[in-house]
Amino acid sequence: MTATPQSPTTHAPNEGGFSRFLRATEIDPRLLGMVGALLLIWVAFEAYSTFVLGRPSLLLGASQAEANGFLTPRNLWNLSVQTAYIGIMATGMVLVIITRNIDLSVGSIMGMVGMYMGLLQVEYLTPALGLGHPSIWIITVIFGIAMGALIGAFQGVLIAFLGIPSFIVTLGGLLVWRGAAFLVAGGKTIAPLDDTFALIGGGSFGALGKTGSWIFAVIACVFVVWAFLNGRRSRKTHGFAQRPVWAETFVIGLVCAVILGATAMVNSYIWPLGNIQKYYQALGQEVPACAQKGGDIYTDVCASFGHGFAYPVLIMIIVAIAMTILMTRTRFGRYVFAIGGNPEAAALSGINTRAMTVKIFTLMGGLAGVAAVIGAARQNSATNAMGNLDELYVIAAAVVGGTSLAGGVGTIYGAIIGALILTSLQTGMVLIGFGDGSYQRIVIGVALVLAVWLDIVYRKRIK
Repeated sequence: MTATPQSPTTHAPNEGGFSRFLRATEIDPRLLGMVGALLLIWVAFEAYSTFVLGRPSLLLGASQAEANGFLTPRNLWNLSVQTAYIGIMATGMVLVIITRNIDLSVGSIMGMVGMYMGLLQVEYLTPALGLGHPSIWIITVIFGIAMGALIGAFQGVLIAFLGIPSFIVTLGGLLVWRGAAFLVAGGKTIAPLDDTFALIGGGSFGALGKTGSWIFAVIACVFVVWAFLNGRRSRKTHGFAQRPVWAETFVIGLVCAVILGATAMVNSYIWPLGNIQKYYQALGQEVPACAQKGGDIYTDVCASFGHGFAYPVLIMIIVAIAMTILMTRTRFGRYVFAIGGNPEAAALSGINTRAMTVKIFTLMGGLAGVAAVIGAARQNSATNAMGNLDELYVIAAAVVGGTSLAGGVGTIYGAIIGALILTSLQTGMVLIGFGDGSYQRIVIGVALVLAVWLDIVYRKRIK
């Protein structure tokens, strides 16, 4: 007999309407919980800023020039940029934790790679090629990512082939790479870096701009529609149950609405007055009235100078998409989950677990190199403080985003949302006057413990 595929709308007699909705749309309840927590954090900080500190709020009708709360285009744009490098490393940490390992060295790798990139530019490439040579930033980026990947591969070999626990290897790496970064530059800050390289870190000139961001948004929505249609076609080909058309339409509409809303937000953050003046002066044109002293940059020609998506955010999006495809559409991703679910069974089934471990830590190191590129470019310098304690935030972002420390469970989008939650907590506390790092670490620590406890409760309920 041939089994008839069950529709995703099939449900138990006592199942509620909301449960049927989640089943039909296949929306992960944990994703809803994370998004709900993020929105709650944003609203709480905005309410505290408005009603306790008395700051004007966009939500209560204040103009963009007057608004000084949490939910302003300026703050949300900066929040997205600050999230980028943590989110990039968190996507790699998901793979590490899924396979029941840990990497405590990513912050130190980021710091050391950043320092070596600074030295490469200032002491070697600039004297050899000349100031502002167009290949300087390309060579630096390739060097940084390759260096991070090599460090990760070295640690992976120690873990996989020498049998040293990942906790010990990466704890040693945390100390060794941080010390090496200090010694190579003698504790000095290396600055300034190449102007083109600095654009990778974001800023008014390090972003797509208004028109480019809308083009990106349209392309992203087209990609979303194509992905869903392709998934539906694939399900039909393999005889799997189809989601109802209304459910897929709803999800597509929701995703595109988020993309377009985010685009409108980043475009509404206008360049600072000084940058608009520099732009017209560089063109040799007269500065418009809106960009002159006393002018209103939110009107007239100046309103077209929206930042748009910053380059670090675009890099994070590209990394997240690539990592999602790697985890869900390739043999490599299936092996990662197999190792995390049962390492012994994975080895017995023919998976080369040692080689996989080396590959995973190499990938993690490469992503730390990407984060170092963004961090050094954003600061326009290489400092010994870069990446300090970031390994804790990266691990916390992965765990808060639903990656289980027991192994076998984790998502890339969850890690990105987890990074956004942690960065929102940090930014919000600074905004309301709790800028002391002690308070921030307390809150992050509580959030990490709470996330692990919720994961334990969730896993017990599943069982």
